Amino acid sequence: MAKPNKNNRLGRGLSALLKDEPTVKTAQDEGARKLVGNILEIDLEKITTNPWQPRTNFDKKALEDLVASIKTLGVIQPITIRKKATGEYELISGERRFRASQLAGKKTIPAYVRLANDQEMLEMALVENIQRQDLDAIEIALSYQQLIDEIKLTQEELSKRVGKDRSSITNYLRLLKLDPIIQTGIRDGMISMGHGRALIAIEDTDLQFEIYEKIVKNNLSVRDTEKLIKSIKEGDDKTAKKVVELPTQYKEALSSISTSLKTKVEIKRAQNGKGKIILNFTSDEDFERLSKFLNEN
Repeated sequence: MAKPNKNNRLGRGLSALLKDEPTVKTAQDEGARKLVGNILEIDLEKITTNPWQPRTNFDKKALEDLVASIKTLGVIQPITIRKKATGEYELISGERRFRASQLAGKKTIPAYVRLANDQEMLEMALVENIQRQDLDAIEIALSYQQLIDEIKLTQEELSKRVGKDRSSITNYLRLLKLDPIIQTGIRDGMISMGHGRALIAIEDTDLQFEIYEKIVKNNLSVRDTEKLIKSIKEGDDKTAKKVVELPTQYKEALSSISTSLKTKVEIKRAQNGKGKIILNFTSDEDFERLSKFLNEN
């Protein structure tokens, strides 16, 4: 049940609106102006998370620090939610604060109440998270792409919505052309967005991955990476490995292994016959599945 925030002196009218008029869904509905922009203390159990949340990684240490802060000081910045027709609420932005409040044992959380249909909510969630949260470069790129695909925005329109130069948006979107393993490297902090932008200049995915491994192994800076890539493209790099076509039996084995393990498998083979097999997994659960399969076989 929504509880008026004492500091805001909301009055009986707003409480009645929240409780008795679930038909208020958009900013055009009657009574909406009384609701939008006010801060309320909302029961945490009345709030469901946003299915379009662009953030997928939450730093455990940072979350623990936020929990400690909330236990001491409470939630300083309200979350943003929307009122649903059922009378419950759906999170638009502020999932870290929402999760931390739950872990801190709080019963309520201060929230701005917004009114939006699903498309408006998706756009607000993506734009607000891009602007306010420390998303990694790949999460930002995915958010941009989702806005383009689902809201049908051009890059020029998107740049105005999020307050970023069009060239900046283009640079983020280009990261999605990288191999998923390299994208994961950016998300995990193994390499920076600058490294990723340099790697895009290499079209051959095998060579791209070999350079990525060099960056990680030798702790190359972005400038060093750019020099390496330039020398490779100009044919001057004597240390770069040549891309070797896999023999037929390797290709057949690759297909068979991928089918058996039900995951993407890569085989890297040098000219001298040495190489490695790379198994990709999509989640901790998928890793456990692969680990169990390998141990049993």
